[in-house]
Amino acid sequence: MLPSARSIIPRQRDGPAVKNPILLEFISEIARLAADETDESIMCAHALTRAREWIPAANAGGVWLYALDADALQCCASQGYAAAMPREINIPPGKSYGRVFSSGKAIRCATITQVRELVNTMPSAARALYQTAAEVAYPSSAIVAALHTADAKLGVIALEKLRGTRPFTANDLQKLKTLAALYAFALAHARLRRALYQAQTTKETATARAESVSFLAHEMRTPLTSIKGYATALMIENVHFDAATQREFLEQIDRECDTLIQLIQDLLESAVLDAGLLELKREPLRLPRLVQEVIDDIRLTTTQHRFLVEFPRAFPLVQADPARLTQVLRNLLENAVKYSPRGGLVVIHGESQPNQITLSIADQGIGIAPEHLNRLFEKFFRAKTGPAQATIGSGLGLPIARSIVTAHGGKIWAESVLGKGSAFYVTLPLEPADNALE
Repeated sequence: MLPSARSIIPRQRDGPAVKNPILLEFISEIARLAADETDESIMCAHALTRAREWIPAANAGGVWLYALDADALQCCASQGYAAAMPREINIPPGKSYGRVFSSGKAIRCATITQVRELVNTMPSAARALYQTAAEVAYPSSAIVAALHTADAKLGVIALEKLRGTRPFTANDLQKLKTLAALYAFALAHARLRRALYQAQTTKETATARAESVSFLAHEMRTPLTSIKGYATALMIENVHFDAATQREFLEQIDRECDTLIQLIQDLLESAVLDAGLLELKREPLRLPRLVQEVIDDIRLTTTQHRFLVEFPRAFPLVQADPARLTQVLRNLLENAVKYSPRGGLVVIHGESQPNQITLSIADQGIGIAPEHLNRLFEKFFRAKTGPAQATIGSGLGLPIARSIVTAHGGKIWAESVLGKGSAFYVTLPLEPADNALE
């Protein structure tokens, strides 16, 4: 998720510093909206509200989305008019606001003459309905920006000045273009989720695949929206962020890219395991040393957590695949950190029995509800309630870990008390050759 918005101070290239406390707030809100909302009318109303807050010269406005069945733009949300814009107002592509939809080029009408030329290209019936709702023949000024993504033309967002004489400025238009790019991204994700849902309900034979794609789309949309938001902010014309702010934006983009890479890697890894293509390259391993190497890496990502490693002085070598076992350890330790947002102690304990070793990793985190314990190792399972639901992940890490441990002839399970932490246990068999002690 995006961090909490804070005031930032962009600098104009040829002028003094000016405060702009709402840009990051908008980016954060749009990321949350993209993650949680699928109703286009709610998303469009949100876009209008935020646009009018950021561009106070606007008295009214509307979001017009393209309807394929009508081959026209139809009003999805409107604000500031005497009456809601009727959905029956159809504006064809290439006409009036449809010019912006077709070309992707924003328009600023600074005079009533320019507005008249724009409005008069509407079909006569549509113009009559529009002017009735607006209660004016022509606004005095208007700005219109396209709701486009790289792959789709969705519609336009228009702001109008019904009262007063000050026209919209070029800076107003740039602000509207910035918001339009962000909201277009959120709308595109909402449509993707609806399409995936329809695919799930109409193609029962493809249920598993549709679920996996839907889940990953769900998990990817927040980091993607975050990346888009920060990148768009950095590209705003005539605004310069200081070096510290630019670095903060780039670091956030870098972190979100890492999240996406991990999601994709987990999906590919799961496909390999499902196909039965897991190959183990066993060799004698010193498990305490492997644990310490993973902890040293994870320490670089957190300053809130302490790690305590407990192994007997004489601990047997284990015949295992070092890369695969590292994968299991990293998943369990990263989860211990991820689900302990307030920090605390993470204890890694190893003990040996005649025929096996047991490794436990315990944290002081949020814990796991009893009804979820038995489902932890199901593919794509994520708790839908409680603090864990806000944590991004593929839902594949633990199933992959179980597959790797099982392939070694071992077992993995969890114990937990909600609100007091969790402990994960891994057993691995000892072969006669393993019993040579360190």
